[in-house]
Amino acid sequence: MPFEELKARHSVVWGTGPYERVSATIADLQDDLVTRLEPAPGLRWLDSATGTGETAKRAARAGADVVGLDIAPALIDTARREAADEGLEIQYDVGDSEALPYGDASFDAISSSCGVMFAPDHDAVARELTRVCRPGGRIGLACWRPDSTLAEIFRIQADFQPAPPPPGIGSPFDWGREEHVTELLEDGFDLEFHSLESLLVMPAAEDAWELFSTSYGPTKTLADSLDEGPREELRRRFVELHARYDDGSGVRMPRTYLLTLGTRR
Repeated sequence: MPFEELKARHSVVWGTGPYERVSATIADLQDDLVTRLEPAPGLRWLDSATGTGETAKRAARAGADVVGLDIAPALIDTARREAADEGLEIQYDVGDSEALPYGDASFDAISSSCGVMFAPDHDAVARELTRVCRPGGRIGLACWRPDSTLAEIFRIQADFQPAPPPPGIGSPFDWGREEHVTELLEDGFDLEFHSLESLLVMPAAEDAWELFSTSYGPTKTLADSLDEGPREELRRRFVELHARYDDGSGVRMPRTYLLTLGTRR
């Protein structure tokens, strides 16, 4: 089944580099998302597709009772280690956002920072978000828009991929469209949308390439698979994109995203 094959690949690809370095570049997005969901002591909180757990840690620092889940074991290992180093009690589980291992109405708040958007079965993700959120509970999903510079990176990378995605796999950037999210979640949630921007700040465009080609699983996996010539062309196009946003003092690249907030009916 295409979904299962792709998810098995994701569980490895996303853990191939130190993703926490990339996650640190969306700290502004994570801060805003957690603030809007109002973490508090005793609040039962799920961070789905948690990555290395940066959003989960923010909620835990505010006293919420936090569970973080991700499909990539390597990322969960990092999240557990970092939470322990900080003295935070967070339950981190290896698992699938399309089939959450939690009971119905288990959580008061559910977050995802550019995470669940990469699960291939959008309908399954939506069903699970609806199922595990209690009536009156809230969700917050930050997802890159289709016209974002992050989407442009993926379009560049697609030119170097050996094959297109399997049939039936939706674009992750559809989660950045109000119409798509409404179709997925309107039966279970009252929704509101905010179009926002996260700024990537780098000393130079080459530094962005170094970061993504060593630490961002999809880019690293692709770059490592290419022969010298195609890899250099990928690097050139990646650097060229980021150089457009160099104002003379370094790269300041705006990255647009859709913040979906929902209250469970």
